[in-house]
Amino acid sequence: MATEIHPTAIVDPTSELGVDVIIGPYTIIEASTQLGDGTRVDAFAQVKKFTSLGRNNHIYSYACIGEAPQDIKYQGQETWLRLGDNNKVREYATLNRGTPDGRGVTRIGSNCFLMAYTHVAHDCILEDNVIMANSATLAGHVHLGQRSVVGGLCAVHQFVRIGEYAFIGGKSGVAQDVPPYMLVAGERAKIYGPNLIGMRRAGFDRHETSAVKKTFHLIWGSGLSRDQAIEQVLQDFGQFRTVQKLVDFLKSSSRGIVSRDKSRKDDGD
Repeated sequence: MATEIHPTAIVDPTSELGVDVIIGPYTIIEASTQLGDGTRVDAFAQVKKFTSLGRNNHIYSYACIGEAPQDIKYQGQETWLRLGDNNKVREYATLNRGTPDGRGVTRIGSNCFLMAYTHVAHDCILEDNVIMANSATLAGHVHLGQRSVVGGLCAVHQFVRIGEYAFIGGKSGVAQDVPPYMLVAGERAKIYGPNLIGMRRAGFDRHETSAVKKTFHLIWGSGLSRDQAIEQVLQDFGQFRTVQKLVDFLKSSSRGIVSRDKSRKDDGD
């Protein structure tokens, strides 16, 4: 079908619209924007300048994407928000552009689902297939790995990294890095164990999930120092890609890693 623009919408003539784009009532599409083929922007939503959307994105009513970063040093410079393909951005979500002193771009991959009232601050990176539940918020420079899940009402501190396939339970405050494949929760988030259910749903075989589970117990439950535990993990399970990624993440952390919740024996299974 042809591109449809509702007569009440305000669309800057310099914006670039692909084919089969739908622009709903009372929407605002500013200059220096790019909307890929098949993208839909519902009533009262806003796409601000310096925003690029790939194919088949759906921006729901009252969402505001590409607004200026909430950074007191920002002085109106050209920075960008870029989305891949097939993303869903629900009602009242806010996605900010990057900053000149940061990456200069906030980048969201493809197939992400950002639920109502979510907030993605400046210079964040969201890899593919990320889910943010209602009212989850990211401060600046946060990096979410692929297929990670941030539960409702969570708050993630600036510069935190959340590894791939990690799961953040609802109402958690995350101030340090969350390793891949881990399940964390709590007012001050702590690791409960590996996200085995999420890994199985994603198609990891039992050998991979078992290796991650044993790695968790060695690093967070053996009593060995972190370096000693990592050495033992690599000796026992270093052939598994998941374990290698987890170890690399631990070694590269600059903010530190969330600690284990020692009050529970729950290991994620």
